[in-house]
Amino acid sequence: MAEDFGDENRPRVQERLVTGYSGKLLLAVSLGWTMIQTGRLVLSPMLPTVMDSLRITELQAGFAFTLLWGLYALGQYPSGRLSDRLSRKTLLATGLSFLVVGFVVLAGAPTYSMFLLGAAVVGTGAGLYPTPARALVSDLFVTRRGQAFGLHGASGDGGGAIAAGLAVVVLTFATWRFAFLPVVILLVVVFVLLHRWNREAYTPPRVDGGTGYAALRDVRKTANRFANRQTVALLVAYSLYAFVWQSVTGFFPTFLQEAKGFSPALAGGGFAALFAVGALVKPLSGSLGDRISRPVVAAGSLVVATLALTGVVVASGTLAVTVSVVVFAAGLMAYPPAMQAHLMDVFPDGTMGGDLGATRTIYVGLGSLGTTYVGFVAGRAGYTIAFAGLLVCLLVSATLVLGLARGR
Repeated sequence: MAEDFGDENRPRVQERLVTGYSGKLLLAVSLGWTMIQTGRLVLSPMLPTVMDSLRITELQAGFAFTLLWGLYALGQYPSGRLSDRLSRKTLLATGLSFLVVGFVVLAGAPTYSMFLLGAAVVGTGAGLYPTPARALVSDLFVTRRGQAFGLHGASGDGGGAIAAGLAVVVLTFATWRFAFLPVVILLVVVFVLLHRWNREAYTPPRVDGGTGYAALRDVRKTANRFANRQTVALLVAYSLYAFVWQSVTGFFPTFLQEAKGFSPALAGGGFAALFAVGALVKPLSGSLGDRISRPVVAAGSLVVATLALTGVVVASGTLAVTVSVVVFAAGLMAYPPAMQAHLMDVFPDGTMGGDLGATRTIYVGLGSLGTTYVGFVAGRAGYTIAFAGLLVCLLVSATLVLGLARGR
């Protein structure tokens, strides 16, 4: 079982964000999340170069992203359950080990098949990491939990911004394969820090006769709780949003280069803007959702994203496209805080963790198909048509969320 960091280890009043036992572990797991996001997202601004190097098509590149994100999605629910049965430290160390190996394989992949293998290992490791990381943060913080989660969440957006800058530097002075070197080094550092700082013990998995039945029973109970109209609508709406988000994070820099004539550096800046703007608007969106209505804020953000993406698709001038990209980033990134808070309102308190893990598996898994869609359509009809199709997903998702808002 996960270690309980109660009063016997540290008084609750000593919950420190950057110092002490709690602060050091928060910084370590947040640095790990930053590097995971950096390593996964740095592929996007480098994608044209990667495709040329491996001699692959848009569809093949999209499938590699789908494989990575799909395995990441599949790991959400079981990693949450395992981190309760074992220790947080065990799952975090396992995930980091997979990630280091996966990024090394990606960096050295001479063929597309090896590239897919690396993507699969990275996706598996990434799937094992975030749920126990969030659970560890929850273990460490009670009175300052909101601040701790805010810092940890912002570390992921920081990874996206770092990825854009890293891609520009690497493509200027070296080959795309060197982009994974700092990621691997820092992930090893995180592994060492968690090994030394975390007081939990490593817990080997135990096999007993009732484990499989208990897991199946829990999955069945979770599925039964999802069998109502409101929850289904939430899942569909979030899955459509995830489909768009995965499509954008996979191919947005390539879209700006191919369809809008942006240079690699300028396209990388547009990609970085997604996460820089996201870091600014997410706290505002969460606060506004608390004051007004979370479904209303979520639906409004999707409407803004739809209108702005229309501008991105149809605009031709660099300034017009750039302004549309910034507004699109604001709408797209304002959605998760309000919608995730609404999901937590819907789930029963006693099963909130498992329900959240199952929900993430569903919507991230379905969303991972977005990159395959973009790769397929772009290879046949161009990136403009592919991104225009995403407007339909945003509109349907906004309509569903507005329906939920009216129901409330």
